[in-house]
Amino acid sequence: MLENYLPVLIFICIGLATGVVMVLLGGFVLAPRKPDAAKNSPYECGFEAFEDARLKFDVRYYLVAILFIIFDLEIAFLFPWAIVLDEIGLFGILAMGLFLGILVVGFIYEWKKGALEWE
Repeated sequence: MLENYLPVLIFICIGLATGVVMVLLGGFVLAPRKPDAAKNSPYECGFEAFEDARLKFDVRYYLVAILFIIFDLEIAFLFPWAIVLDEIGLFGILAMGLFLGILVVGFIYEWKKGALEWE
């Protein structure tokens, strides 16, 4: 009875060994270890965390967040829509066209504001 589970045990052992080898290879062999003051400093939202709270906040961080939301929403709604495309008919195609049009307007806004060009 237990000999039926031998292939499963071998598969689990090979999977665990592969995972351990990849972590060790990526974390200790291939990754460069060159810490400096800039890498070890706390970083939040583009400015030092413990300074005056009345500093001007760069709007580019908001633009990047909007850009993320645009692409995240697009993918989240396109996959289910693509699965039921033949069932929803013309109304579904027009609704998704309107949705994508609104996202394109947001993307063009981001592009014109320069959110895709980081300095």
